[in-house]
Amino acid sequence: MARWRDAKKNKTTIKTASTPEFSENAPILQRLKAFIIDMFLIMMPIMYITTYLIMDGKDDFQSSDAARWITSFVYGAIIVTFWKIKGQTPGLKAYELIVLDKQSKEKLTLSKSILRYVAFIISAMSFIGWFVPFFRKDKAALQDIIAGSIVVSQEPQK
Repeated sequence: MARWRDAKKNKTTIKTASTPEFSENAPILQRLKAFIIDMFLIMMPIMYITTYLIMDGKDDFQSSDAARWITSFVYGAIIVTFWKIKGQTPGLKAYELIVLDKQSKEKLTLSKSILRYVAFIISAMSFIGWFVPFFRKDKAALQDIIAGSIVVSQEPQK
């Protein structure tokens, strides 16, 4: 009964499903684990299908630059779709992380999702891109800086 009186007098705040709370800056290790999960759940099946069902095996796949770029494009399309629709990939969901626009704290737009993925590819290919989060106070990765996004821990709803 005390809870009702407190709520009636506005002494307590009532959390609803439409107002999730976020704690800033997801830990780097959790983001790395989420990335590894995404690679195994999304990229590996794409590579398997490309290597063994579409092509004649690993030798053909390794000798074809086009096949590697196509698998990267398909993986990117799936990741961008997850970021746009849900704000999180299966790996991010496993660790209760979500990718948001830094200013609005909303899900990324399609253009920002694509920009973030392209920046991720550039970051992954550069030596500096791997170490940017370790030298920044806010632990933002290069793709987050370029796209204006942030990866945050999503607090479970109570």
